[in-house]
Amino acid sequence: MLHDFKNDVFDIVIQGGQSNSEGCGIGSLEHPYQQHPEIYMMESDFTIMTAREKVWGNDAVGNYALSFAEKYVYNDNLKSDRKLLILMAAVGGTGFCDHRWGLKDDLFLNMIKMLETALALNPENRPVAFLWHQGETDTQNPVYDIHYNNLSNLVEKVRSVAGCDDLPFIAGNFVPQWYNENKDICIPIVKAIRDVCADIGHAVFVETDGLQSNNEKVGNDDTIHFSREALYYLGYRYYDAFITAGQMNRPLFSNRTDEPSPCLSLSLSQRCIIVK
Repeated sequence: MLHDFKNDVFDIVIQGGQSNSEGCGIGSLEHPYQQHPEIYMMESDFTIMTAREKVWGNDAVGNYALSFAEKYVYNDNLKSDRKLLILMAAVGGTGFCDHRWGLKDDLFLNMIKMLETALALNPENRPVAFLWHQGETDTQNPVYDIHYNNLSNLVEKVRSVAGCDDLPFIAGNFVPQWYNENKDICIPIVKAIRDVCADIGHAVFVETDGLQSNNEKVGNDDTIHFSREALYYLGYRYYDAFITAGQMNRPLFSNRTDEPSPCLSLSLSQRCIIVK
């Protein structure tokens, strides 16, 4: 039976980037992800369903947005009459240098369409966070200035479409094993991501120390991807960073000192909030 999501009111989490954001983590299934009746996901084809792990062959692969969403709900950020919708726009093996995430490129434009679609479902829907993990592909062309400009422009455009200049932006470091084996090409890209988070406001860069790769977990020579377990711990770190980003430099005001930023309002009529 088809469900009309126009009757649901969503807090919206945007998830973009490449494979570690899409979720490629494998490992023990001792603790399977339990679907939650208030947590939904939108696929890149605009299909909406209850959020769940993806299955590759005999493996369920982790996704850090799922553990982020769990903490968001269980820590009472979600009002009783609302649900959470994750826009799963990430695609593995993609970057700016291969013309997938620039402002005129296909994956970026599809992510924007997903956001616009989610907002159009109900006037009380509102974005609450933009989660990003990407950059491994762009180590093929590790130029700091190029990556800094590409990423800062991307965040600025997403915030503009979201109607929320203060939308929390969270990004993270690479898998430590892969980073340490490829420092020369990783350092310029990671520094660019870190500096964007430092410069744009309401953004946090998440460190990934101690998080294992698939190779370290299951011995499959895959050093570039976080393991399933590591992705869920990464989601917890992203949630903590989200809370920090939402508290930065508040209260915020526009140039008119008597006019508060619309993103500070907790009214359901607003399309964005800063979590207190």
